[in-house]
Amino acid sequence: MTRQELMKRFLTGTDKTGRFIVSSKVTGITYFVEPIDSGKPNILWGDVDPATNKFTGDYGNKSIGAVKEQDSLITKQNGFVNILTFKGSPLGEIDRRDKMYASK
Repeated sequence: MTRQELMKRFLTGTDKTGRFIVSSKVTGITYFVEPIDSGKPNILWGDVDPATNKFTGDYGNKSIGAVKEQDSLITKQNGFVNILTFKGSPLGEIDRRDKMYASK
């Protein structure tokens, strides 16, 4: 996949995938962030019609703001290095890395 194709795909549907890019003003490093779905079961959710008390509008997991690990675009095959999976705030991790790189 070319860099241009990757950028287009990475930034398409960000409300559903949760993907975003941050360019550090401290180090100049560009960080690609991709929340990974932790494997929650597919849960149906929607609305309960008050008149019939029936479930309507199954929205499923289509807008969870994360991707399944197997659908990740952040891979060595796509040219990424220094890949890290962690729990917590991505912006906090970027700040930690910036401090580490800036001190070198």
